Amino acid sequence: LLLGACVVAGCACLALRTPFVSSSFFVSAASRTRIGPRVVREGARGIHTPVLRRLPTRRRGGGVRASLEASESPERVRGPMSMLKLFNTAQRSKQPFQPSDPKIVTFYSCGPTVYDYAHIGNFRAFLTYDLLKRWLLYLGYDVNHICNLTDIDDKIITRMQRDGVSMKELTTKYTDLFFKDLDSLNIMRANRYPRATDHIGDIVDMIDNLIQNDCAYRVGDSVYFRTSAYTKYGELSGMKLDGNVEGQGEGGNKFVGEKENAKDFVLWKAYKEEDGEVVWDTKIGRGRPGWHIECSAMARRYLGDTIDLHAGGVDLVFPHHENERAQTEATTGKPMCNCWIHNGFVNINNEKMSKSLGNFLTLKGTFKSKLDVRAFRWLVLASQYRSPLNFDENSLTQAKKSITRLDKLCDMIEEGLTISPEDKEAYEHALSQMQKATANGIQAFEAGMNDDLNTPRAIAGLFSIVKAAEQQGKKGFLISEVATTVKDTLNKVDSVLGIFYEPKDFEVEAEEQKEEVISLEDLSENIRVMVEKRQSAKASKNWSEADLMRDKLLEEGYVIVDQATGQPQVKRVA
Repeated sequence: LLLGACVVAGCACLALRTPFVSSSFFVSAASRTRIGPRVVREGARGIHTPVLRRLPTRRRGGGVRASLEASESPERVRGPMSMLKLFNTAQRSKQPFQPSDPKIVTFYSCGPTVYDYAHIGNFRAFLTYDLLKRWLLYLGYDVNHICNLTDIDDKIITRMQRDGVSMKELTTKYTDLFFKDLDSLNIMRANRYPRATDHIGDIVDMIDNLIQNDCAYRVGDSVYFRTSAYTKYGELSGMKLDGNVEGQGEGGNKFVGEKENAKDFVLWKAYKEEDGEVVWDTKIGRGRPGWHIECSAMARRYLGDTIDLHAGGVDLVFPHHENERAQTEATTGKPMCNCWIHNGFVNINNEKMSKSLGNFLTLKGTFKSKLDVRAFRWLVLASQYRSPLNFDENSLTQAKKSITRLDKLCDMIEEGLTISPEDKEAYEHALSQMQKATANGIQAFEAGMNDDLNTPRAIAGLFSIVKAAEQQGKKGFLISEVATTVKDTLNKVDSVLGIFYEPKDFEVEAEEQKEEVISLEDLSENIRVMVEKRQSAKASKNWSEADLMRDKLLEEGYVIVDQATGQPQVKRVA
């Protein structure tokens, strides 16, 4: 079965319908999109959110295809669903996944702060969300997925001042770039991408409720969450908070003097002159929301008081998710989430990738071709999502070999589809063997995925099928119904892995890439000065200046690629 992407735009949603181009005879998991009658699920405050629905299998021309559609009565396509186990951060163990509604999974994932390019470490998280959602759909669930866009943040204000642009200009630019990168990686869109700026009313109401319940307190026009009012604070992360752990809230130690307790965190920040246009006059004061409360308010608005899944990177467990959980449960008196999912970091040369460290790699700045991008998707999905992933040239090369091997098999299958067997008896034996191999391989694939998305185990099942198909190809039997059997099986697996597709915005392959590597000596003086300024800024950890130089170089048609040696590679892009 192959998945399509159902993308529905709400009044506060930036989800856009963007079909992908399929490669060979395989249909990408997002290549067929159609919007039908909306099915809605009522969340908090009566907000209705369209839900991704599963349609039954159908045949159209080249093979099995499936679509996601808003449908009134979707046919259940797979089971038993209860076999799925996921590692729940809150329980520190794998547990059977049991959504509140047996048919619909409510799923909230933390999205980007849209002030800069997302880096490939960020995209490991978004690829993990994509894998999880595709697997839930494969199992027959409908998925109501919300992914927020953080468009109110200290970093955004700093970048606005640096670039001399409005908040809307800045966040719209990087939101659009984020969606392009999602498309390049074949990541299915969420049902909604709500912005914090569109939900100030929800945020203010939630903070006001916390004040009324004595779970929050004012300091001037600022408001803080009173952690002593929530007895479970620290349980999600397992942090020992008996002593004074300062700066748990956004903003670090600079707010400690205002707080009743060092562990308290900010819900609403009083206006300061440097905030510029980023301010709202509300019943709780003049200012802007803190980061943590934004997610709580939007998750509750679209998914209700208790959600089935909440996902994010492991760095968000504390303080972000700990604080989310505290303020939401203090508001509702109900559990915020049944299962917390967290993915591991991407490391560069065994060091965590992050913008604060200045060692981050962007999608467009790192990958040259469609194959590179598909290989990165494969590299991420082929790793166990909770473990750290070390990114280097060798790991990408190995991933490209895997993709190339699969593509070669696809070509063999396409060539053999219309060929009829000559030796009927030998062919029937080959067909029987292939049917057995695909059945065993799919069973192993499903068992691996049901075991906390154990993709290394699942992919071993896939490659048992690949090996069997290659052997039949060598014997001349990867034809007719044998070829169709393998094709349909690969399509079924691809509905989860999403690797047979043409990446958007990577129009040329590596050998045709119009990029020229230029030595520093051959650069014009003004370009060389910008490169040197960037290196100097990185050395002094002035990341804002380093980012500015990188952006200016890009505007001049130059891409700068950081190397393990410390000496950057400069490329001129035609």
